[in-house]
Amino acid sequence: MTAQINPSELPGVTKGGAPAAPAPGGKPGGGTPAGGGEGRVLNVFSHGVLVIWGLLVTMPLLWAVVSSFKDDGEIFGSPWGLPSVLHFENWARAWDKANMGQYFANSLIVVGGSLIGTMLLGSMAAYVLARFEFRGNRFIYFLFVGGMGFPIILALVPLFFVMKNMALLDTYHGLILVYIAYSLPFTVFFLSGFFRTLPTSVAEAALIDGASHTRTFFQVMLPMAKPGLISVGIFNFLGQWNQYLLPTVLNVGDPDRKMLTQGLVALAVSQGYKGDWSGLFAGLTIAMLPVLGAYIIFQRQVVAGLTAGALK
Repeated sequence: MTAQINPSELPGVTKGGAPAAPAPGGKPGGGTPAGGGEGRVLNVFSHGVLVIWGLLVTMPLLWAVVSSFKDDGEIFGSPWGLPSVLHFENWARAWDKANMGQYFANSLIVVGGSLIGTMLLGSMAAYVLARFEFRGNRFIYFLFVGGMGFPIILALVPLFFVMKNMALLDTYHGLILVYIAYSLPFTVFFLSGFFRTLPTSVAEAALIDGASHTRTFFQVMLPMAKPGLISVGIFNFLGQWNQYLLPTVLNVGDPDRKMLTQGLVALAVSQGYKGDWSGLFAGLTIAMLPVLGAYIIFQRQVVAGLTAGALK
């Protein structure tokens, strides 16, 4: 004879024969998730690393800004303390006597012109490479990609003689052309991937309505690519504003045409001998404020552009 088993005696079954409800936060058998504790520990650890990294990045910037309002005695006497009096004359001295104002204007002219040219030419090239199939498409695309890996230091000597033969040394438009060529590979690489994610139905509808390819690009596709344009524009602005090697080689004749990075290095050398450390910190703060301001204002657009370009 076979012994009868009462269902209520089975594990995980109630008296009425229904399966037992799982324990809160655990498995049906009453256990706890295997990865729950490990996930919490990993989350705390990752957040701790991010906090430490954030402090390592922001503390030197804050220290430089605070030191720009101190006098030389306070910089060495209480380097980590707040200034007793805000010395705005440090900024005026760096702006006027160290010619930081002139260098700032030079950088605005060159970076503004090169940024407009880079975004215009880069977006048009990326759109054609991403949306049109023709012979040599991939070859041209990989030429741009290869340009990102080419070390610019290898091209300095031939670039100097080319610029000299074309009478472009120590000129704004010469630096603008070099900056555009320097930034185009990354711009085309970034935007070509972004344009591939945009829907083709919108462009097809515009063409059916009688719009030319030029009008479709400027009035339909370019506004749709605004997040990507802002992202790559910020990256190009950061790279061109902080560029030091190219203007040092190609812009050495006229001291009044120096870029801000060149002026900052000259200020560091001269103020180091004079002992005017407060003026040096003021010049450093003037140089980094536009970069910080641009990123703070457009940080959401930068993140949106990066994530939108990765999703389709």
